[in-house]
Amino acid sequence: MGKVGIIMGSSSDLPIMQQAITILQSFDIETEVDIVSAHRTPEKLFDYAKNAHTRGISVIIAGAGGAAHLPGMVASMSPLPVIGVPIKSRNSIDGWDSVLSILQMPSGVPVATVALDGAENAGILAAQIIGSSDKNILNKILLFKEGLKAKVNQASEDLKNKKL
Repeated sequence: MGKVGIIMGSSSDLPIMQQAITILQSFDIETEVDIVSAHRTPEKLFDYAKNAHTRGISVIIAGAGGAAHLPGMVASMSPLPVIGVPIKSRNSIDGWDSVLSILQMPSGVPVATVALDGAENAGILAAQIIGSSDKNILNKILLFKEGLKAKVNQASEDLKNKKL
């Protein structure tokens, strides 16, 4: 089974990135979590991006706020799929700077981008990528999707039974 690398620019990003860790744990997918700053530790970033695949990582989730160069820089050097999580940070322009920095990648350097602070969806997408070649994970994704459907159907029934 593949492992997911989860990296972030600073420890202040962990509360958001924990959503990805938690959902991946629910699918029994191993994670490797680290802080890798594109601007403060570029050598660590280069090493991480170039070698993650040699450690059994199948997908990288990279969360970053502000200028948000981490996902794109990792994608420029790694053969692995990269999912970017734009994070609304204290020095952010309502998060739009992070969204656009991750979203607007040049041709040849794709980064899948989820919603602002959308680390849970990044974890689900990483699980789906792994599930495309791992039947056990695929079955867990199918059960997860059925659970989502059941929640909506239950909410619909609850609403119908409630007098408005």
